[in-house]
Amino acid sequence: MKQIAKSLLLAALVAVPVAAVLADEVAEVKLTADKVQFIFDKKEFTVKAGQKVKLTLVNPEESVTKQPHNILIVKPGKKDAVGLLANNGLTDPDFLTKKQCVPESDDILFHSKLILPGAEETIEFTAPSEPGDYPYLCTYPGHWALMNGVMKVVK
Repeated sequence: MKQIAKSLLLAALVAVPVAAVLADEVAEVKLTADKVQFIFDKKEFTVKAGQKVKLTLVNPEESVTKQPHNILIVKPGKKDAVGLLANNGLTDPDFLTKKQCVPESDDILFHSKLILPGAEETIEFTAPSEPGDYPYLCTYPGHWALMNGVMKVVK
């Protein structure tokens, strides 16, 4: 009986650090811009609330469109509002350069810089603590309508 109790105690002591490590696990996500169309290769990905995320955006060198891309993650329900702001950015001479096609908005949670074909950009952030569907989109003017998806945040 003592041997069983010792085994259970040892198993419990080992399980606690393992559970803590799993809770701190970084979600590594890679999104690649399509070589022909203005779309990402994934329409959605899932992370846990409060989880650390390492998101890599890849813009293939073989891109037929030769367009720059970025990625923004925005608050639930705000994809269209941020996308329209991006379209309006064309009236700002700094939008494509200094601002990296990132509109000014409190609805933007995380964003990359604008990357050219053949480049990639990794951003690291902590997923929101509130579960929900958080849209992501490319805000190079005109791209957002098709080049978007959803980061699902779950408990």
